[in-house]
Amino acid sequence: MSSPGYRPTPAAASQLNLRGAVDLSSLRRPAAPPAPPASTSPDGGTANGGAPGSGESSRAPLRVEATETNFQDLVQLSAQIPVLFLLWSRYAAESPAVLEASERVVESYGGRLVLAAADVGAFPQLAQAFQVQAVPTAVAVIKGQPVPLFQGPADDAQIRELVEELLKVAAANGVTGSIGDGTQPEGTDEPEPLPPLHQAAIDAIEAGDYAGAAAACKQALLEQPADADAKAGLAQVDLMARLESLSASDAESLRDLAAQEPDNIEAQLAVADLDVSGGHIEDAFNRIITFIGRNFGPERETARVRLLELFEVVGTQDERVAKARQGLARVLF
Repeated sequence: MSSPGYRPTPAAASQLNLRGAVDLSSLRRPAAPPAPPASTSPDGGTANGGAPGSGESSRAPLRVEATETNFQDLVQLSAQIPVLFLLWSRYAAESPAVLEASERVVESYGGRLVLAAADVGAFPQLAQAFQVQAVPTAVAVIKGQPVPLFQGPADDAQIRELVEELLKVAAANGVTGSIGDGTQPEGTDEPEPLPPLHQAAIDAIEAGDYAGAAAACKQALLEQPADADAKAGLAQVDLMARLESLSASDAESLRDLAAQEPDNIEAQLAVADLDVSGGHIEDAFNRIITFIGRNFGPERETARVRLLELFEVVGTQDERVAKARQGLARVLF
């Protein structure tokens, strides 16, 4: 799922600066985005915010599960201490190891920076905010400005080398705070209470009850048909439910099947789900549009409906959605 990785050399790392290469303001704070379990690690274990499968709650203060809800709070926190965003997907083979390595390195600095683990499968808008092309990708934020670090595989030593340079950049810009062992990061304001049904959807997801989360979103839409957050939330929950039982080997088998059988709708839609979960948004959209252009009848309509659902997952204002809508119109009319 990821392209060949790159790692900046020490010379390149020393040139890190606060250039505004990414517009972080493009990610608005939605009223009620369904979130994945905050304590779920890439390998399926629950670590209470610690390394995958570790179960060590002491790691929680230094690792935050980044979501669309707390994104802006984390950006604000970067005025006090650097925030290292690690964008990952459970369908990218390198992700678990890189996430564990990043967490070990961040933990070793005793609160001088925070790790924000961002699941791009559950929150593709986070990948959009950083213009991520493949996962895993690490981007630090200092004073609200992104500092690209690396993409692809990286071990502890390589990550530590970059963190050392990052802390120098932070110090040069007056960002020298620390969050102290066992304390919550300052500057992460408590979010406003969500509407009851929105909160019910989030609670259901945290319990692993995707059906319950979907039911809450559907009820919210019955009460408020124009509830854009509930509509997007339903699409996200449905995607998470479809991906829940897939293993990495299943994903590879589905990709092989889709390549061999371009008119197999189940395979094509499943691979499109995988692409969205890994941040390969345009690949997912193009796959479905191509299928629609080749097929007619009920399967064509099924593919069209799924594409519209994925538009909601990505965000209807996303420029890639606008481009895909034009492509869809061309093959339909």
